[in-house]
Parts: sequence; structure tokens; C-alpha cells
Amino acid sequence: MTRILDLRGDWAARPTEAMRRAMAEAEVGDDNSGEDPTVIKLERRSAELMGKEAGLLVPSGTMGNLVSIMALAPHGSEIIAGEQSHAIIFERGGYAALGGHPMRTVPNDRFGMVDPQAVKDLIRPAGNIHFPRTGLLLLENTHNIRGGSVLNVEQTRSLADVAHEAGVPVHLDGSRVFNAAAALGIPPKDLVADLDMATFCLSKGLAAPIGSMVVGTREQIDRARQARKLLGGGMRQAGVIAAAGLVGLDEMVDRLPEDHENARKLALGLADIPGFTVDLETVQTNLVFADVDDSRSAAEIGSTLEQNGIRITVFAPQRIRFAMHYEITSADVDHILNEMRTFAS
Repeated sequence: MTRILDLRGDWAARPTEAMRRAMAEAEVGDDNSGEDPTVIKLERRSAELMGKEAGLLVPSGTMGNLVSIMALAPHGSEIIAGEQSHAIIFERGGYAALGGHPMRTVPNDRFGMVDPQAVKDLIRPAGNIHFPRTGLLLLENTHNIRGGSVLNVEQTRSLADVAHEAGVPVHLDGSRVFNAAAALGIPPKDLVADLDMATFCLSKGLAAPIGSMVVGTREQIDRARQARKLLGGGMRQAGVIAAAGLVGLDEMVDRLPEDHENARKLALGLADIPGFTVDLETVQTNLVFADVDDSRSAAEIGSTLEQNGIRITVFAPQRIRFAMHYEITSADVDHILNEMRTFAS
């Protein structure tokens, strides 16, 4: 069978053999009653890694963001977030439809950062009966739409300080926060130290088949657990899932710089191919976005590549995305670039 190179997302990475063995051998119990020993181990390990008191396993990053929002922001209070946030664009409006929260947006710059002063200006004055209360500041790191770019500790702290001075909690959509930490060469807990709650995905760069983690204080996680149940996320023998997540934390984090190197190699190669434009400064982790000139469409490129065993994301009419993960090698990048050069010939 011809090997398919799936770069639609780092979620396309299949679980490793070590994960499959761990899942088959996992010790399990009823997680809905807080009795699954493997889930308990994963939640404690996640909290420790992120420097927080407690953790919670949820089925997806989307649910992780929503239960965090529901744990931190009173019903009907307003959320402030970057206009290009994943939680706004790609999560079905759950913050409003299920969480009961209106949203105010602030522009993201090309690296995903938002202006602290702009955030400050959007925080509602206390006591005015005409306005909803500002309930939460929502950040994202790495920033998906901005090419997998990274917010550093100082940027994150500057935003958290603005929110906390006004009594507003801060949640991080840290779907790829381990990629951000790897790019900066720091522990991931440094990136969330100034924040109230955070999520990270087990099923993206860490290659687990399912699951995300939420971390925060014990009180916050208790509220998030209640929200998880409300949303239908209560699970039984979830140790089968947690076992793969533990392998991901133990074996897949330290190798993430390889994905970053491959992304950089691909980005530099694409930038040299006529008809494609890459903002190289935003290629900081494992994602590569390329803009396509008007001589062809992104959909045409995606379709042609798929016919040749390469799957990518058609992100917009003239924009494509590649996501690196452990199953994509440097030799695969060479092959992809050779295929991409056919569009310029």
C-alpha cells in the first residue's frame, strides 16, 4: 500500500506502538466517580508539569476550553479574546450557545499577540448596569491561525497583569503549549505561571489518539469537572485513553523540536517556489502556512497533492497549511517540496 503523508494537522499522527501497548494494559476504573487510577495519574502528572494544583482529562480541546470558560466566568459575563482565536472561529460558538457568554474581540497581530492597552480598553467599568461584566480574558499559545507563532513569558504576563488588575481571570488555550515551550527552550509551566487556567492537547503533537487536559486550582478543576458532566463528557474506564496520554508526556515532548526543524525546512523550500508566499517569521513551531498566487487555487493544489498521497489543509481560497508531527520525516519534506515544485513548472 502506498504510504499517505497526512499533514492536515498534527492530530493526524497515529498513536505509537508504546501507546497501543499502554492502552491495552491500562489499569482502569470509573473515572466519572473519580476512581480510575490511570486517569488520576495523568491528571496529577499534567498539573505537576504545568505548575498547577489539579488537572482534568476531557475528550477534546474544544471541551477543555469550554469547561474552563464555564469554571472561570460567571454566566452572562463577557469574554475578551483575539479576533483570530481558535475558540471563536473553530469551536462552534460554544462559549455563547452553551456557556452563555458574549464575546468582545481585539485584533491579533501577525504573531498572535494582542495589545495589552486594547485589552484594558475593552474591560467593562464595574457597576454600570448597562454592560455585561467582563468575566474572562482568553489567550492562545501557540497561535494556530498566525502560523503556530509563540507568545513568550513577558507577553503573557503583560496581558495577565492587565486582566488581574481589573479582577478578570485569564485562561490559555494551550492546545500546542508544549510546542511553544520547546521553541522558547523553557518548561511549559513558565508559560502558564501567570494564568488562572490552561488547556493542552494530548492528541496533537503528542500523538495520543484522544484527549486534552485542563489545569488550574482544585476549586477551578472541581467546577470544570461539573461542567464536563453537564456537557456529556463524564467517562467510565477512561484509563485506556489516559494511558496513551502518559506515554505522550513521557516520550513525545522532547522530540517536538524535530517537527519545528522540518517545518522550517519546508517553509524555506516553499518560499523559493514561484507562486507561493510564506511569512517565514511566523514559522516558529510545527505549522507552515503558504499563500497561493492567483494562477491556481488552494483547493486545486490540495486535490492534486492528495492524488499523489499528500494530504494538507485547504485553509482559505488562496491559503494552505502543513502540520508536522512525528510521522513526517526530513526525507518526507524533500518529497513534498519536489511535488510542490511541479506547480511552478
